[in-house]
Amino acid sequence: MNYANFPLDKRKPLPSSDAVSADDFIDVERLLSMAARQAKVVAACAAIGLFLGVLYLQTTPPTYMATSRVLIDEGLNKVVDEVSAASVSMQTDSAILSQIEILHSARLAAVVVDKQKLDQNDAFLYPPTSAVSKAAGFVRGVIRYFRPSPAVGTTDVTRLDPATRDAMIASSRRDYAILKLQNEVQAERIGRSYVISIAYQATDPALATAITKAYADAYLADQLDASFDATERAAVWLQGRLTELRESSQAASLAVEKFRAEHGLAVDDGQLISDKQLSDLNGQLIEAQADTARASARYQQYKSIVESGSDNAFRDAAISADQPSNSIISTLKTRYLTVAKRQQDIEANFGAEHPQAVALAKEKADISAQIFGELKQLTESYRNEYEVALARETALRANVALAAGKSSIDNQSQVKLRELEQKATALSTLYQTFLGRYEEASQQQSFPVGKIRVISDATLPQSAATPRTSIVLGLSLVLGVMMGAGVGGLNEFRERFFRTGEDVRDRVGLKFLGYLPIIGSKVAKDDKRDDGQADVKTAQSPSAAERRARMRVSIDAPASMFSETLRSAKIAFDVVMEGQGSRVIGVISVLPGEGKSTVAANLAGLLAANGSKTLLVDGDLRKPGLSRSLGMEAEQGLMEAVVSGQTWQSVGKIDRQTKLAIVPAVPRGHFSHTSELLSSAGMRRFIDNAKETFEYIIVDLPPLGPVVDAKAFAPLADGFVLVTEWGRTPRAMVQSILSSEPYIANKIVGVVLNKVDLKKLAKYGSIGGSEKFFDRYSSYYLEKSEARTKANT
Repeated sequence: MNYANFPLDKRKPLPSSDAVSADDFIDVERLLSMAARQAKVVAACAAIGLFLGVLYLQTTPPTYMATSRVLIDEGLNKVVDEVSAASVSMQTDSAILSQIEILHSARLAAVVVDKQKLDQNDAFLYPPTSAVSKAAGFVRGVIRYFRPSPAVGTTDVTRLDPATRDAMIASSRRDYAILKLQNEVQAERIGRSYVISIAYQATDPALATAITKAYADAYLADQLDASFDATERAAVWLQGRLTELRESSQAASLAVEKFRAEHGLAVDDGQLISDKQLSDLNGQLIEAQADTARASARYQQYKSIVESGSDNAFRDAAISADQPSNSIISTLKTRYLTVAKRQQDIEANFGAEHPQAVALAKEKADISAQIFGELKQLTESYRNEYEVALARETALRANVALAAGKSSIDNQSQVKLRELEQKATALSTLYQTFLGRYEEASQQQSFPVGKIRVISDATLPQSAATPRTSIVLGLSLVLGVMMGAGVGGLNEFRERFFRTGEDVRDRVGLKFLGYLPIIGSKVAKDDKRDDGQADVKTAQSPSAAERRARMRVSIDAPASMFSETLRSAKIAFDVVMEGQGSRVIGVISVLPGEGKSTVAANLAGLLAANGSKTLLVDGDLRKPGLSRSLGMEAEQGLMEAVVSGQTWQSVGKIDRQTKLAIVPAVPRGHFSHTSELLSSAGMRRFIDNAKETFEYIIVDLPPLGPVVDAKAFAPLADGFVLVTEWGRTPRAMVQSILSSEPYIANKIVGVVLNKVDLKKLAKYGSIGGSEKFFDRYSSYYLEKSEARTKANT
C-alpha cells in the first residue's frame, strides 16, 4: 500500500520547468480536496464572522421604520379637470420620478422640520450610534486631522451679542435638521404602480411615525398649494390678457366698418351691390343676345322669301303658328287652293278658255298678290323687331362694361376688407377663448382637490427594522465563509511543498519510494541543534533514549509503515543496481532538519536486521547528528580513518542485536575542508576496503543546499536516496538544485517524504487514493517504539 509504483528501469530525466503538469489543471476533484484541507480555516473564519455579527447586534441600537403610502390618483380631481384649463397628465415614469424628487426637496423637509420642531429635538439631531459608526467617525476625524479641509470664511460668534449668536445657532440647527431629514427620508415608487412609499427610520418608533405622518400631510398640502397657486397666477395673467384682447378686437371691428364706408362697399345679403348689379346685367345681356339672334333669324327668313318674288311667295310662305298674321295668310292660302282646284276642274271639263276658268285664274292671281303683300308687311315687322333687339343688346353691353369696371375696383378693395375682417374675427375668437379660460380658472380656485391621497397611513412600528438578526447573522456567516475561502485560497496558493507521491513524480521527475510518518510525540517546533528525526520536540527536548529509539524504529517495529517505506527504498536501489556486488548508498536532503540521519540509521538497521552485511557511515563531518542521536562516544571516527589511512575496523562499532557496523564522525572543532576529505584518495581507499566486507554501505551525507560535501562524495556513491520533509521542503528549491547538479540527480534512486502527518495526508490525496487510508496504520509502530524507549531508560 505504501510502495511506490516505479518501473524496473533507470531514472527518467527531470521534467522541464515550464512543462504543464497534471497538478496545474484544476478539476472538481482537486477543488473538493482543497476545500477539505481548508475546512478548518473556513470554519474558523465563519465562526469569527458570526462572532462579529453577534458583536454588531449587541453594539448597534435598534431603529424603527414607519411607512406611509400615497397614491397619485387622477380620479380625485375629475370634476376639476372637466373645467380646468390646464390638465396635467401623470401617466409617465418621468412624472412619478418628479414627484419623488419633490418629496426629497429641501422645501418640503423645511416644512416638516418647522411643524415637528425637529431642530429642537435632540433625539432626532443626535441619535445613538453603533460602535461601527463611532469607529468610522473616529477614522474620519483622524483623516481630517492629518488632512485638514481648506478654511472657509466664517464669523467669530464669540464677538457677537447674545441675541445674534442665539439666532445664528438656531438657524444653523434648523439648516442641519433640514439637511439631515432630507438625506434620511426615503421615497420610492412601488413597482410600476402610481403608489409612492414614504418612510423614515429612527431609534424612537414614535418619532419615526410622527415624521412620516407629517411628511405625508406636508406632501398633500404642497400639492394643493401648488395647484391653487398655479390657478391663481393663471387667473391674474388671463385677466390682464383679456383687457388687451378686448381692446384689440374692438379696434379691429371698427377698422372694418370704417374701410367699408370709405370705399362704398355696401353689402346686400352678404354680397356687394356692384357684384349683384353686374350679375343682373350679365343675365339681361344673355337674354338680349338670344332675342336678337331669334329676331335676326326670322327677319332673314322672310326677307329671303320676299326677295324670291311673288310667284314663289305661296310656296315659301311657311309661317310659324305663333305669328299674329298667321291666320290671314292661312285663309288666303285656303282660298287660293280652293280657287286653284275649281280652275283645274273647269279646265279639265271645259278647257282653259272657258270664261269661268279665266275668271278663276284672275282670282287666283289676286289671292297670290295678297299673300305676297302680307309677307312683305310681315318681313318689315320682323326687321323692326331685329333692330330693337340689337339696340337693346348694345345698350346692355355698355352697361355690363361699366358695371364690370366698378366691380373690379370693389373687389380690389374687398381683399383689404377681408384681411381686416379676418383679423377682427381672429381677435374676437381669441378673446372669447381667453374669456372662457378665465372663467374656468376662476371656478377652479373653489375646488381644493388634488391628485394625491394617502392609502396607507403610518402606524407605530412594533419591531425594529434594523439590525435584523437573521440578515446580519446570515451576512456575517457568508462574509466569514468568503473570508475563510480567501484565506484558504491564499494558503493553497502558498502551497509550494511536497505533499504526495504525485508531486514528486510530476515536479522533479524522480521515483517516489514512500511516506515516512512522524514518530514520537506531538511535533511542536524544529530542533536547530540536531539533524535527525529528533529535530522536532514538544515543550521539553527529547531525551537521549528517545533519540536512540527513533534511530531504531525499523528494528523495533519491522512491520510498521515506516519500515515498509524503507523496504521500498531497498527494492528500488536493488533493481537499479542489479548486478553490483557491494552498493554504496548516500542518504541526502536539500535542507537541514529534514530527518535524513534518521532515515539513514533506520535503513541501515533494516538491512542489517534482514541479514545483509551493512555498514553505516556518518559522512556529515560538520554536524554529525547521526553519531549524536545514536549516543556513540568514540575517540576516532571517519576523519581519522581517512586521514591516517586506517580501515573501518579501527574506528567502527558493531551493534550487538543486528550486527550493524557503524563508523561515527567525531567533531574536531571547526573543520572547513570536509569536501576535500570526502573526495580524497583516502576516502576512496576507505570505501573500497569496506566493499570487500559489506553488501550495503549507507552514508549519511550533509544537505545539498548549504555545503558541497555530497557533491564531492558523488563519484564514490552508486546511488542516492533523497529525503524531503513533508510540507516543509519547497518543490522549486529541490527542482532548482537537481537541475543544477545533473550528476547527482542521475544517481538518485528515489525520494521518500519524511515526517508525514498521516491524518493531514488524507486531505491531499486524490479520491480513492492510498493516502486516504494511511491513518489506519499511523499508531502501529509508535506503541512498540515507545515501549522500547521506556525499556532503554
